[in-house]
Amino acid sequence: MELQSSRFESLGTAFYTRLRPQPLPEPYWVGYSDAAATELGLHTDWPYDGASLACASGNALPPGASPLASVYSGHQFGVWAGQLGDGRALLLGERRGPEALWEVQLKGSGPTPYSRMGDGRAVLRSSIREFLCSEALHALGVPSTRALCVTGSPAPVRRERIETAAVVTRLAPSFIRFGHFEHFAQRGQHAELQALADFVIAHHYPECAAWPNPAQRVAALLEAVTVRTAELLAQWQALGFCHGVMNTDNMSILGLTIDYGPFQFMDGFDPQHICNHSDDSGRYAFGQQPGIAHWNLYCLAQALLPLLDGTQQAAEALRHYKPRFEAALQQRLNAKLGLNEPRAGDAALADELLSLLAAEQTDYTRFWRSLSEGVAEFSLSGRVTELGAARALLQQTDAFNNWARRWRERLQSDAAQTPELARERMRRSNPRVVLRNHLAQAVIEAAEQRQFEPLQRLQAALAQPYADLPDCDDLAAEAPAWAAQIAISCSS
Repeated sequence: MELQSSRFESLGTAFYTRLRPQPLPEPYWVGYSDAAATELGLHTDWPYDGASLACASGNALPPGASPLASVYSGHQFGVWAGQLGDGRALLLGERRGPEALWEVQLKGSGPTPYSRMGDGRAVLRSSIREFLCSEALHALGVPSTRALCVTGSPAPVRRERIETAAVVTRLAPSFIRFGHFEHFAQRGQHAELQALADFVIAHHYPECAAWPNPAQRVAALLEAVTVRTAELLAQWQALGFCHGVMNTDNMSILGLTIDYGPFQFMDGFDPQHICNHSDDSGRYAFGQQPGIAHWNLYCLAQALLPLLDGTQQAAEALRHYKPRFEAALQQRLNAKLGLNEPRAGDAALADELLSLLAAEQTDYTRFWRSLSEGVAEFSLSGRVTELGAARALLQQTDAFNNWARRWRERLQSDAAQTPELARERMRRSNPRVVLRNHLAQAVIEAAEQRQFEPLQRLQAALAQPYADLPDCDDLAAEAPAWAAQIAISCSS
């Protein structure tokens, strides 16, 4: 895999430190994404090359690589944490694929000047989770960093227990975060702050360059990031996805899902669900995520103030967040309900159903998929028994029946709507298979024994989350009782 120096490198050494990855002993292949490889224009037999294994493990550099670790700062759990940075990641360079230019990064490749006493390593458990989830969210249509491959090593790494090391090769158009801007703003390095804003506009938001003066261009950038972030959060909430650690240094300037740690697709629907075992206060609970994203955007706006014409300009950019989030979420909920044209009252209809699910902590993914299966027959006949699979997941059947009758009336009021179109719309919006914690845990335990077939099977199902794939009923089944005991922390 040939690379070229990253454009980020042109910003200068105030933004990064050059260093090489630290080799790992006895590396081996764990997982590989054909879809991500296609994005890079790689030959399909690339992962079976010994030289490629060495590069993906940090034991050698790909041709043209110019590795560096970037510096940034940020707010962690709402508190200013000061200087952070790529503590276990190295940007190797860029590669132009058939349709886009991608940054290629190793995660888990050893300590950097920004490791803050850490070992710079990633463990097999967390690496498999990131590999699977970044590709799974992409298949679900959610903006995300991508993962090309995972390699493992018997090298020991201490977390809550001794585990073995791994490296993820991950991809993104850019890994720049809100925290990059906060870093230079807090240090009063306004020339570097301006250079970073100009860089992001030139390479990732060229539409913002049309404004006549620098402050207007930066305000347009803030507005564009605000809109992308709002739309990303709407997708998370509609799918029941919990990020778990939405610090400002984990927020992508491109509106991507980034830094997979204690994430979770909820099993039982609970707006107060906390997926991060380290989150004692519940700051990053599922229902808090939209507000936290807005708070993080305020931190970004604060960092950009030296480049703007006052706080009013920043406030004007940020005011787009709430209406865009609400509209985007309602659009997705309408699709999950099979509704075509937006109408007054749609929000109340969706909210009533979500309240029913929350009251019983109903299996979120299974309920919505089950609702999709019976909608056509129910819409035609009006018999709630046609929704038997979804109805069986709830105990409040009378409340659900009353809701369902109002839903049927709403379905029939849509212009150009047919029962079959409603079902297809719902099936395209309500996945059958998502990366539940217990599914990830099972493939991790197998991989720890060098058994990778379960990982490959799950990966194949996650690549087609909306399809009725044969022999995948177990992957779409209710989570076992022991799944609730899986504790995922920031070290994950």
